[in-house]
Amino acid sequence: MYLIEILKSIFFGIVEGITEWLPISSTGHLILVEEFVQYKDQNEAFMSMFNVVIQLGAILAVMVIYFNKLNPFKPGKNEVEVRRTWQLWSKVLVATLPLLLVFKLDDWFDTHFHNMVSVAIMLIIYGVAFIYLEKRNKAQAIEPTVTELEKLPYKTALYIGLFQVLALFPGTSRSGA
Repeated sequence: MYLIEILKSIFFGIVEGITEWLPISSTGHLILVEEFVQYKDQNEAFMSMFNVVIQLGAILAVMVIYFNKLNPFKPGKNEVEVRRTWQLWSKVLVATLPLLLVFKLDDWFDTHFHNMVSVAIMLIIYGVAFIYLEKRNKAQAIEPTVTELEKLPYKTALYIGLFQVLALFPGTSRSGA
């Protein structure tokens, strides 16, 4: 691999590392960067795999940081902690159900919306929506209704899952949705 290709990979990694932890679309930003910083002689399959691999770092970081909290079999957890961990996993499962129902449409979304214009439009729409909601909530002094996972109803977990379906549009933040 040439030095310039290594530098491009580092740049992609920096973009991913910064955007993954913010309520903005890391995938959308990678698509935008891909438009301007292209790999020499690489096809679409390579870039798809590269985008998956580059995001594995963020996924592994979350797994390492939260392993003990997410592991119901961790030695030393008392009965209440084990029950809370299983409740967390059951709510994650409920939130995942809507996405499983539309997962077959993922290729269709990629075909029609995996481009710079669609990503830019979605980033603008969600950026404006986030600004509006923040200002509205601050002006009306709206506080979150759920501040602890144990108080999150399964119905709300399902709503979260329904909004996660919006993240099939490149440029939509999963954490923002």
